[in-house]
Amino acid sequence: MSARRRAWMRPPDASFAAALGQRPGAPPIDVSRAQAQHRLVADALRAAGAEVTLLPPAPGHPDACFVQDVALVLPELSILGRPAEPSRQGEVALFRPHLPPDRPTASIEPPGTLEWGDVLRVGQTLYVGQSARTNAAGTAQLAALVAPLGLVVEPLPVLRGLHLLSGLSYLGRGPAAPEGPDVLVAWPEYAGLPAFAGMDVVVTPPEEEGAANCLALGATVIVPAGHHRTAAAIWHRGFRVLAVPIGEFAKADGGVTCLSVVEATDLEAVGSGVT
Repeated sequence: MSARRRAWMRPPDASFAAALGQRPGAPPIDVSRAQAQHRLVADALRAAGAEVTLLPPAPGHPDACFVQDVALVLPELSILGRPAEPSRQGEVALFRPHLPPDRPTASIEPPGTLEWGDVLRVGQTLYVGQSARTNAAGTAQLAALVAPLGLVVEPLPVLRGLHLLSGLSYLGRGPAAPEGPDVLVAWPEYAGLPAFAGMDVVVTPPEEEGAANCLALGATVIVPAGHHRTAAAIWHRGFRVLAVPIGEFAKADGGVTCLSVVEATDLEAVGSGVT
């Protein structure tokens, strides 16, 4: 990359212990361990070439560390989402002051809801998962906002999991085959969708479903630690793989991409690739 990509992260504070997405009877979140894991993810982003800005913690907002859901930063426009959960809607105003001042900002408005964990960019297409967190009204507003930028929106069903990006990630062209197909990491039920026909799909094995959410920045892919088969498949396609532990965030249904807003470029992917 010719310039360092900007990325924004927000460390969890003590309120993260009450984050949404925890399963009844599951082990509680260890906040101290989550903070240590968050630092490792930040280090991995820096190693991948990003310039990381750490935002202040947000006491009283348990899920605020999952910053991906609230903002998309495109070269021409920043777009603030609107979380479906009332407890998360205050996170949008907390993030707004940190948006780049050199481009306009737009927002998803009621009755629309849209969380960026449901949005995957492949080329000029934004695939938008229709989920409990993102509705048709939010999807329609997004389509109107990005149409002047030459982007099109295509709704996709969220077949399982919290968000669309829970089950798939777009990595771009594999460095080992620069003239070959683009690479997708996906759960089996997404691998065969017509939208992704012709792609080189890394299908996650049942015991490594968490690896379907990974973060690609150019030739580097950040994957959750412990998913060795998926990491090896990504590595064999020529990517550099950085494995980081995110187990405390997984307890709240969070993945690698959830923890950062990464400035998109004209040439690279939004969503699992660049958020």
